[in-house]
Amino acid sequence: MPGMASMPGMPMPQATTTALAPPVAGTAVSITNFAFAPANLTVKVGETVTWTNKDEEPHNVVASDGSFRSPGMDANGTYSYTFTKAGSFDYICGIHPFMHGTVVVSA
Repeated sequence: MPGMASMPGMPMPQATTTALAPPVAGTAVSITNFAFAPANLTVKVGETVTWTNKDEEPHNVVASDGSFRSPGMDANGTYSYTFTKAGSFDYICGIHPFMHGTVVVSA
């Protein structure tokens, strides 16, 4: 109907867009419900990432390229690793290999 757009009190529909979530930056990864959270993390060269096991089951962190490997971590156990070179580092839980994550290290 002509003139409806100018009727007072009538809300106009707003256009919405959905943006993809940016990569998560930070230095902490939680192990919860048999998953790494966040599964994809971005850090800078020289930063240290700390994984914390918040599950009741033991977990570890094993880099696909062999660059780091934690011991088994019981509940509330932690493991830290300092990334000294840029690149993408895929890792799994060696105890539960269906768990996987990636740390992207930028210069």
